[in-house]
Amino acid sequence: MAPAPIADEAARSSAVEPKGNSKSEGVTPLQAISQGVCLPGIPTFNSFERQRQWMLEHMAGAFRVFARKGYTEGMSGHISVRDPEWSDAFWTNPLGRHFGLLRASDMILVDHAGQPIGGNRSRPANAAGFLIHSAIHRTRPDVVAACHTHSPYGKAWSSFGKPLEMLNQDVCYLYGDAQAVYTEFGGVVLGDQGDEEAERMAAALGPKGKGMILLNHGLLTVGGTVDEAAFLHCLMERACEVQLSVEAAAANGLEKRPVSDRDAKFTFDMASDPETLYWEFQPDLDYEDEVSGGAFRK
Repeated sequence: MAPAPIADEAARSSAVEPKGNSKSEGVTPLQAISQGVCLPGIPTFNSFERQRQWMLEHMAGAFRVFARKGYTEGMSGHISVRDPEWSDAFWTNPLGRHFGLLRASDMILVDHAGQPIGGNRSRPANAAGFLIHSAIHRTRPDVVAACHTHSPYGKAWSSFGKPLEMLNQDVCYLYGDAQAVYTEFGGVVLGDQGDEEAERMAAALGPKGKGMILLNHGLLTVGGTVDEAAFLHCLMERACEVQLSVEAAAANGLEKRPVSDRDAKFTFDMASDPETLYWEFQPDLDYEDEVSGGAFRK
C-alpha cells in the first residue's frame, strides 16, 4: 500500500538518538565548529513512517523559508525528497500552491514513471519538475533531496552561464566539483524535448555536484537531506547576489581578490559536510516553526 503523509506528534518525538562520532575517528567538521558539547548528528528513526513524516515536515518548512526569502515565481519551483522506504519514488509539491502555504500533508508521492502513487493527490505535480527531479534521482542514488527555484539573483547570474567565483568564505561551500554549470537552454522542460533537457541537466551535475547554475533558468541544489539541499540553495542564491554586486564594483575599476584554492578547499573540507549543512538550515527552520506556529508540520 502506498504511503500517505501522517501528522502526529509521535513522529517527531520518537526519533532514535543521533549517533555521535567517535573521537578515535578524528574531529568531524561539526565537532570542530562546536565549542563545548557537540551538536547532535542527523536524526535516525526506528520506522519508515516516522522518518517519512520528519522528512515531509522539513520539506514543507523549506518551502516556507523559500517563500519568505522571495524565491517564488508563479507555479515554478519544486523540491523533491526520495522516499525512505520506496527508493524509486519521491515526494514533491502540488502544482499551483504557494510555497508559503505548503504543509507536510500537501505533498505528492510519484514514481519514476511519473505516476502519483501516494500522498495528497487532490492536485497534480509539476510536469517540468517531475522530469528534472526524476532524472536527478535516477542518476544520483546518493541524492535524497533536490531543490530548484527561479529565484531572482540565481536567474540573473545564470544568464552568464558561468560558475560562481570563490569570492568569500560562504561560497567556498561549493568549491571544486561541488559546483556545476549547465551551459545549454532548451526551453521549458516539457515533452520529449524536456525529457532530453532533464537528462542533460542530470549529467551536467556530475557525481559530486551539490549546486548547479542552469543557463537562462535558475539554480538547482541537492543533498543527503532536504535541509542540506535547502541551505545550499539559500547560500547559492545569496552568492549570486554577491557576485553580481562584485561584478558591478569591478566594472568601476575595483580589483577582485578571490579566495586561494588552498583556503577554499580547506573551508570546503571543514564546512561542507552533510551534518554541518543539515545544521546550517536549522535556524531558518526554527524561525519558520515559531512564526507559523508549526503550521507547516500538519
